[in-house]
Amino acid sequence: MESNLAKESSGPRRFTTTRWSVILTAGADSEGTSSAALTQLCQLYWRPIFAFICRRGHSITDAQDLTQDFFVTILGGDLLRRADPERGRFRSLLLKSVQNFLRDAHEKIRAKKRGGDLEFVSWDDWMAEAPSHLSLSKRSLDSSTPERLFDIRWAATIVEQALARLRAECEGRNRRRVFDALSGSLAADRADVSYADLAGGLGVAEPTVKRLLHQLRVRYRTFLREEVRRTVETEADVEDEIRYLCAALAAGPE
Repeated sequence: MESNLAKESSGPRRFTTTRWSVILTAGADSEGTSSAALTQLCQLYWRPIFAFICRRGHSITDAQDLTQDFFVTILGGDLLRRADPERGRFRSLLLKSVQNFLRDAHEKIRAKKRGGDLEFVSWDDWMAEAPSHLSLSKRSLDSSTPERLFDIRWAATIVEQALARLRAECEGRNRRRVFDALSGSLAADRADVSYADLAGGLGVAEPTVKRLLHQLRVRYRTFLREEVRRTVETEADVEDEIRYLCAALAAGPE
């Protein structure tokens, strides 16, 4: 996992859809769009928020409630309407927001949620999403600050979004079997890859495996870069964010 982002080095690209555009759409509070935008944000980023709240000492049940309350609160307040992509990265905005959120009175927040008329995504819907492939030892969990754990889970979310897009693309090209066989080697050093074993598993020649793995790596790195690009404002920020998230992953799992 540590090298997933480190090996991401494809060239500059331009994108029209970013997480900033999602958050600003939610802030516009147009009929129907706010709920859809909030649901998308929740499904993508509940894990780092939930991990942060748990590490701040809340029980799992309370952290579930507070995570939902947090997303309702940022939509109901003026944070989204005041959000400016030039003020920082989307990751930093959400971390600062949840820090501020936890300073508020929890009962007051829950009362606002109960009294509101938002149709909110259920916790079961969040948990139905693909499970995280990043596991942390108890020692890592106990030694990580809430902020560090937030960054680790954020980086893992980026990686998993890229993997999900690659899996979907492979399925669309009738290459799901290739993805299943080779995805575990996407970020591995070449010296650690047994091409003979992979070739035997797929029933193809070693040169074919090398070509297929190279193609998957290129697409994987492209998706990684796109997912990072959607959380920052400028192309120049992409490289800094990749390095930051790579460091977070490297310091996380054991």
